[in-house]
Amino acid sequence: MSSSEISLAAVGSVSEIPAGDWDACANPAVAPSGAPGGAISAPPQNSFSSSKETYNPFVSHAFFLALEESNSACSRTGWGPRHLIARQNGAIVGLVPCYLKSHSQGEYVFDHGWANAYESAGGRYYPKLLASVPFTPATGPRLLICPGSDQAAVCAALAGGLVGLCDATRTSSVHVTFARKEEWTFLAENGFLQRTDQQFHWQNNGYSSFEDFLASLNSRHRKAIRRERRDALANGITIHVLTGSDLTEEIWDAFFQFYMETGSRKWGRPYLTRPFYSLIGENMGRDIALIMARRNGRWIAGAINFIGSDTLFGRHWGAIEHHPFLHFEVCYYQAIDFAIHRRLKTVEAGAQGEHKIARGYLPQTTYSAHYIADPGLRRAVGDYLNRERQYVAAAASELTEAGPFRKTGDDGVS
Repeated sequence: MSSSEISLAAVGSVSEIPAGDWDACANPAVAPSGAPGGAISAPPQNSFSSSKETYNPFVSHAFFLALEESNSACSRTGWGPRHLIARQNGAIVGLVPCYLKSHSQGEYVFDHGWANAYESAGGRYYPKLLASVPFTPATGPRLLICPGSDQAAVCAALAGGLVGLCDATRTSSVHVTFARKEEWTFLAENGFLQRTDQQFHWQNNGYSSFEDFLASLNSRHRKAIRRERRDALANGITIHVLTGSDLTEEIWDAFFQFYMETGSRKWGRPYLTRPFYSLIGENMGRDIALIMARRNGRWIAGAINFIGSDTLFGRHWGAIEHHPFLHFEVCYYQAIDFAIHRRLKTVEAGAQGEHKIARGYLPQTTYSAHYIADPGLRRAVGDYLNRERQYVAAAASELTEAGPFRKTGDDGVS
């Protein structure tokens, strides 16, 4: 697999790629320290600039290393690393995080119907290739390009390399999920099908405080949120935001208990192992805001968030005691409060959940691109996706209109 002077290869572990080379492609605008609070350099001027201006913790070498070294994402769990590397003159100029999948669990872009239909017709859908971040429904760059390289040539080589890797591994398909919109468009120009979905994100419109945010809502929703926040803490519960050196092994033991208890009920089998949390706590502590609830001297619930340079990414939550509205307080309201104080532009609250709309999180389109080798399956999926995109767009418009924000003629602040 080659394109001009660019050579391509796939490796079976992120540990085979030097952290400096990986992060130079994944987060090139970040200062050399790798800390999200560092100085941001000018991004390269190219069609993918918008994906390079901000720090995204999920595409960092440290995050992938924690997933793989903790045996959360490995061949045994159905996530076999096949990271695609582009080299030019011996130097790494581009990457695509990629996994050989034997199932469709932990992806949040659902293709079970495609798999069932194909296998019912005598095809073999698995294994397939997934270019994304395991267990992480957060938008971010997927074609990771080193600044200073020939951007167009490297992007074309990586897109072609994904198709070549599909052929070489005899897989049915390649799925690039939670990509940036410009990558989605580029991949469509290179033979991938386009899919959209929606999440619910909160946008910081220059709020100075949580009360300032509440003032932007209509009276009914303001009153409901104030009541929920008050009732969430009614049983002597206190909230603690932990980051950096606060993230001790004792804290991770408590949070992992929440994760296992709630994840076992919600998903059947939680994806992440206990060592994963130790690794991210050690190597990414400054990127984490762990919001924990405490009652009667013990931790009872918590939600983990990752801090980008302009976005707070909410991931998962868990609890061993259940109190009215505590989930909303820990996952949504505390995240908004944190973002306002840190002057972050956005809170991404993860997958699904129309109940988030009443709490100020509005629909946002997410993008994925899909290469399907079999022409028959490709045609059928393409027809389906054309209809699905229209439905997603219409639903987003309706849900946004039903949002909690004040409109002309609404009553004043109360």
